[in-house]
Amino acid sequence: MDWEKTMALHFSPEEFAERRAALDAKLKERNLDCLLIFAQESMYWLTGFDTFGYCFFQCLIYRPGEEPILLTRSADLRQARNTSNLKDIRLWMDVAGKSPVGQVKELLFDLDLLGTRIGVEYDTHGLTAANGRLLDESLHSFADVDDASDIIKELRLVKSPTELEYVRTAGKLADQAFLAAMEEIKPGADEGRILAKMQSTIFEGGGDYPANEFVIGSGPDALLCRYKSGRRTLSENDQLTLEWAGVYRHYHAAAIRTVILGEPTPRHLELHQAAKDAMIAVEQAMQVGNTFGDLFAAHAHILDDRGLMPHRLNACGYSLGARFTPSWMEPPYMAFKENAHEIQENMVLFMHMIIMDSDSETAMTLGQTYITHEDGPESLSQLSLDLPVKAG
Repeated sequence: MDWEKTMALHFSPEEFAERRAALDAKLKERNLDCLLIFAQESMYWLTGFDTFGYCFFQCLIYRPGEEPILLTRSADLRQARNTSNLKDIRLWMDVAGKSPVGQVKELLFDLDLLGTRIGVEYDTHGLTAANGRLLDESLHSFADVDDASDIIKELRLVKSPTELEYVRTAGKLADQAFLAAMEEIKPGADEGRILAKMQSTIFEGGGDYPANEFVIGSGPDALLCRYKSGRRTLSENDQLTLEWAGVYRHYHAAAIRTVILGEPTPRHLELHQAAKDAMIAVEQAMQVGNTFGDLFAAHAHILDDRGLMPHRLNACGYSLGARFTPSWMEPPYMAFKENAHEIQENMVLFMHMIIMDSDSETAMTLGQTYITHEDGPESLSQLSLDLPVKAG
């Protein structure tokens, strides 16, 4: 039987070549002979390799101008063959009492990298502290080791035209998911069915699992900013906070809303107006050349002038991209106080206005994702910024 070849590569060979050339230039600039890549996002960006196998040990050995070498487990051999452009895939064996970290040093020795300068991606969930310590011990006196966690992160921050199209598709899926949720939201509705409607809408639109769980909470739990286990049935007069993301080819477009069931309280209306005004101020500050700190200042100025400093967060957004579990955030590019990192063209930024008044148990959120441009931000959502209210 003839089987169609289904290489799951989502970018052209030319784009992958451009990424390698950009990485080669950065390594030359940092005087690094080799980069040990542990972040799954980096591997996906550089080669297309798509897996959750980074929960185990794996390492991509990258040398400028040379074919990368992936060291991974046997379960990821075919995963790498089918989803990436990698040609050299090596396996480490599961052997009791033996760490795969030692094989990295053996490969580096075989590649004649003794006494060279080697960069390491330390700042990633793909390298545990325990394996990081073993790696440092193994490379001690073998090579000069430098923390190079920032190199590919910075290259990934500005998106290519193809990446932006994936993000726009993710934005459409995010809107569709919210509209599906609104059809389900009513007194007596179960939070689980709301989540199911949202996620199924994204899957049916060709999307993916998000890099972290959607956040859902009603009643007092509408004030939570993280997912938790356990479901609740909505009441006649209620508040429901949803934070979710459309996801396409692992690229995220996040959004957040607090939906009111029944009649909004005066405090709901007051907090929503503050959130909307702050969002508009952030949009006006989202100019190329401004900083992430400027975004935070625009948000804080509005909220703090209305006495809401005790109820807001200490950040109001962050960059997004192709991310893997456990988070869709792309740190450290967050909109917090005095962050001097400049906004560049073709970044993808999720801005969230989150106001949680624990004194009155009133929740209010408003947020969406943007692409930055020289002439101002492009919203990836067509949803209204008005307060969503679902009458009983």
